[in-house]
Amino acid sequence: MFLNLISPPYGAIIKRALEWKMQVSSSGDQRTRRREYGTATLKRVDLAADPLRQFAAWLDDAVAHGAVDATAMALATAGAGGMPSVRIVLLKHFDANGLCWYTDYRSLKGTELAENPFASALFYWREQDRQVRITGSVERLSVAESAAYFESRPSDSRYAAAASVQSAPVANREALEQTVQALRQAHAPDALPRPPDWGGYRLHPVEYEFWQGRLGRLHDRFSYRMRGSGLWDIVRLQP
Repeated sequence: MFLNLISPPYGAIIKRALEWKMQVSSSGDQRTRRREYGTATLKRVDLAADPLRQFAAWLDDAVAHGAVDATAMALATAGAGGMPSVRIVLLKHFDANGLCWYTDYRSLKGTELAENPFASALFYWREQDRQVRITGSVERLSVAESAAYFESRPSDSRYAAAASVQSAPVANREALEQTVQALRQAHAPDALPRPPDWGGYRLHPVEYEFWQGRLGRLHDRFSYRMRGSGLWDIVRLQP
């Protein structure tokens, strides 16, 4: 009744604003949205003594069960000021020395790692209701390692890496595409040099946490903490 007394177009504008507010309020309240986790379990006896072996087994299992982007990890970093940032990156290889990924050193994560060389990576595999969190110090890979991986990438990915100063502002997409086109004209795919500010990082783990979702939210959690000389203390954590 009140809206009908307001002269147009203001009545219609206010009505639309109120309808929009109701929609936002509805989508913003997610307290009743939930799902139950599966019936898988994780026991101390199931765990490998070496967390890297345990991680490799879970990663293989995620791939075998069709997990989309099984190697995707949320990588959290923080600069000298302590403000954290996080993004998804792809794990490219790992071994006893650590977990490796590649990026632009001039990116936000690169800047933060230069100021504070520590990070935490999180893998989430919904199909198995599993998470793995891995924390440790970070160092750059060698020029040779970075160059070898750069040369193995598809040509489109190499041109994109060479054209972009990751995290820097850009006027529009056309500007990026023009830079890529100029690089294509200047360099054949097999002759495109690796940008000096593009390369790899390695995370040296000092702590792992394995999380298995359980019915009723009474989850199974185990942490591995490095004790030295390749030995790890394994502790069950409360959910």
